[in-house]
Amino acid sequence: MRTVFFVDGYNLYYGLLTDTPYKWLNLPSLLASIVHEQDPASQLVGVHYFTASVQPKLATRGMKSKEAQDTYLRALRAQQVTVHLGRHRLDHRKAPRFVCHKTPASREDKVDIWHLEEKETDVRIAIEMYRLAVSQKYQDEGGVQQLVLVSSDTDMAPALEAVRADYPDLKIGIILPRGRDRTDRPAGSLRKNADWMRHSISEEELRAHQFPDRVPTRKKPADKPDYW
Repeated sequence: MRTVFFVDGYNLYYGLLTDTPYKWLNLPSLLASIVHEQDPASQLVGVHYFTASVQPKLATRGMKSKEAQDTYLRALRAQQVTVHLGRHRLDHRKAPRFVCHKTPASREDKVDIWHLEEKETDVRIAIEMYRLAVSQKYQDEGGVQQLVLVSSDTDMAPALEAVRADYPDLKIGIILPRGRDRTDRPAGSLRKNADWMRHSISEEELRAHQFPDRVPTRKKPADKPDYW
């Protein structure tokens, strides 16, 4: 079963990889393993990875964070992953002041904050998934038979619903990018529009699917960032 993956990079990083030593993730290898476990007849034929460029002024390690992301994206591209870059938007907003966990938020006590938001990712994923579904209508043989969304963002539910309604022969899978120790409630609105859902990814799987420290590319090799 020819399968294409659509990966929400922001959701993957903060849902599964942050604060772990497994950021140098060989994403195609991991996804191929998961989908083969789900259905041995499945075959990975494409990976689309969606993210936004790190803003050095706001990143914990400044320019090193941006360089690390750029290096990782080069490693992914060397494995034929299609990278889609959105953008960040920084706005001035007001938010309730945090006092302590026992004190509820109050709209009467607000402070000024900078709010950093990733823009365009959801829309780009939705468009690319639907474009893929449309393109399969004109494929006689060798077309994609399954798409898999790697995200726990329930904002993607309408896009899945549209694909399901208009292209019922196209199988849909969901992989939630979170560890097995997470206790979040299931993403029900995603599940109801999918044929199957993987609820977690184990630490053992992350460990088993890491890139080598140096990944050959068409130009300069991509070397694993020293602090990863």
